Amino acid sequence: MSDDALAEAPTANVFEAAGGEPAFRELVGRFYARVATDPVLRPVYPEEDLSGATERLTLFLLQSRGGPSLYSQQRGHPRLRLRPQPFAIGRRERDAWLGHMTAAVDSLDLAPGVRRALLDYFDAASTAMINVGRE
Repeated sequence: MSDDALAEAPTANVFEAAGGEPAFRELVGRFYARVATDPVLRPVYPEEDLSGATERLTLFLLQSRGGPSLYSQQRGHPRLRLRPQPFAIGRRERDAWLGHMTAAVDSLDLAPGVRRALLDYFDAASTAMINVGRE
């Protein structure tokens, strides 16, 4: 899947259906609270303070799920496959990332269709980030 296809996957107005910006901020905050103590993923986020990563992912998700295009305004094209290149992302890292994101999604009170749309997107996006040990 290309970067553009990942960034522009059908949203079916997921941004609004999920609860808009507050819901996505909560989602990403809960995700990074788990990442902060994960021995598999923490090395992939070298900044001591995860607030920068939290804000970048939040802005990206807002934009890619049908909200305002703040990410592109501030950072340009998402370049989803380029950004993690300095780090070895294998199946183990992908599974840890998706596990934490799934837990974060499940911690929110989302309609089943919205939950499924988010998890389908995160599954495809996390798989696309694998850059070592691809079969």
